[in-house]
Amino acid sequence: MRVVTIPQPDDFDAWRAAARDLAAAEVPPEDVVWQVGPTPTDLFAGEDNAHAPPPATAAFSVPRAFIDLARSVILSHEPERFALLYTALHRLRREPRLIDDRADRLVRRLDEMAKQVRRDIHKMRAFLRFREVDEGGTPRFVAWFEPEHHIVRANAAFFVNRFASMRWSILTPEVSLHWDGQMLSEGPGAKKADAPEGDPTEEVWKTYYASIFNPARVKIGAMLKEMPRKYWKNMPETALVPQLIAGAQARESGMIEQARTAPHDGIGGNIELAWQALREEAAGCTRCPLYKPATQTVFGEGPVDAAMMFVGEQPGDQEDLAGHPFVGPAGQVFDRAMADAAIDRSRVYVTNAVKHFKYEQRGKRRIHAKPNGGEIDACRWWIEQERMLVRPQVTVALGATAARSLFGRVMTIGRERGRAIPLPEGGAAWITVHPSYLLRLPDKVQAEEEYARFVEDLKLAHASLG
Repeated sequence: MRVVTIPQPDDFDAWRAAARDLAAAEVPPEDVVWQVGPTPTDLFAGEDNAHAPPPATAAFSVPRAFIDLARSVILSHEPERFALLYTALHRLRREPRLIDDRADRLVRRLDEMAKQVRRDIHKMRAFLRFREVDEGGTPRFVAWFEPEHHIVRANAAFFVNRFASMRWSILTPEVSLHWDGQMLSEGPGAKKADAPEGDPTEEVWKTYYASIFNPARVKIGAMLKEMPRKYWKNMPETALVPQLIAGAQARESGMIEQARTAPHDGIGGNIELAWQALREEAAGCTRCPLYKPATQTVFGEGPVDAAMMFVGEQPGDQEDLAGHPFVGPAGQVFDRAMADAAIDRSRVYVTNAVKHFKYEQRGKRRIHAKPNGGEIDACRWWIEQERMLVRPQVTVALGATAARSLFGRVMTIGRERGRAIPLPEGGAAWITVHPSYLLRLPDKVQAEEEYARFVEDLKLAHASLG
């Protein structure tokens, strides 16, 4: 009997190395005991050969699909996962197409385990909530989460990329992650009492959520399927759900009655209040360091029922001083192009991917500096909330920064320009250049040609409205 010790419960590389050697040595699955850490799992395992590695033999290959499956299954909380995977690996040497046989009982079980892991990874990304704490005068954002599987380390890269410019900690019972803006470190598991209960912006956030909560669309069964009650206690907005559901019928009746008797002005009162709450919250945003040198947050403006939304890069010098988007030189080009495209600016919603002005000081002048990926990602939360409130049919990304903000990845303007691209949360996006690009063109003929092309892009996007 061989005992194989895996250092950590999610250590895929350790399992792969041991399993590869065992399979190459033709060690039967029933002759292997797998354990995590130093605690024995089999009291009858022999001590003489407990950790002796099998003799090295020739390497062999397995389908890539099995490797991908194993990486997910290793993260499962099932104690048998190592043994089940090794059994599958042992069979693969004789049944090369085993992984494609979805009728096989072992393959079905592994698939289900992988599916549960992927679901837990999604739940962590969707339902984890950071709360701000003061750490020696510097904000740190701390979150508590209780995963069902060993997914915390596997999810680390997502949170590093999404919140690169924030200092944060994620506390879980098994392991804790800490990001200082440059380096990720691990710590021991924690207790829920170690995480903060709330922060100064939470009441504003609750007001915002309560404002947009639509009782007419409540489907409790579907809500519980996608967001089980275990996550509610950790999220400020869902702490309100029971009382909102309890009053849903009365609120729905009130909304219907109000709709029957009140004149329709095209803008729902609740949505307007929610937008005001969101704007006020954004005014105190410290999600990235750009808030420090900037004069103020420059939030989006326009009707909250607009059919079109335009997303630029960031405020410029004049926008930073005025507190309004697109009022500087690029804004003047934008206004002229909108008029030439027969689009009424007063009927569209205009905002920026980054809400604070990033610049380099040169003498008395403040020179525009391009936002980096971390700053764009830190500000994506605001764009997502604006889009959720406005729900535009068409969103126009003005430049590469805006496109990255909408899609969460780098988009090439030349390749994507001139066509509608569906957005995951609904509506379609069109990608074109930023008006400031037109100002930087030194050749007058080229500048006129590019301006005409920009106007044509705006016309195409406007024409796509249903």
